[in-house]
Amino acid sequence: MGVIAWIVVGLIAGWLANMLLKGRGGGLLGNLAVGLVGAIIGGWLFGAFGIISADGFGPQLVSATIGAIVLLLIWGAIRGRS
Repeated sequence: MGVIAWIVVGLIAGWLANMLLKGRGGGLLGNLAVGLVGAIIGGWLFGAFGIISADGFGPQLVSATIGAIVLLLIWGAIRGRS
């Protein structure tokens, strides 16, 4: 995937994670950061559990969104929110 595709996946994954966790929204840059870091976490988690993520927009979006949700849950636990 190219850089533009990673940015699009990051934005959508960050926004989806915020919506699924009923967040206040992180704005454009916040969603992008959460989505891109979530993509790294999601890729690592999928690899650690032996789940092979196929190339393409859909599978990468799912992986990034799951990673972003994990990131937001950990961040909320650290900050004392549930």
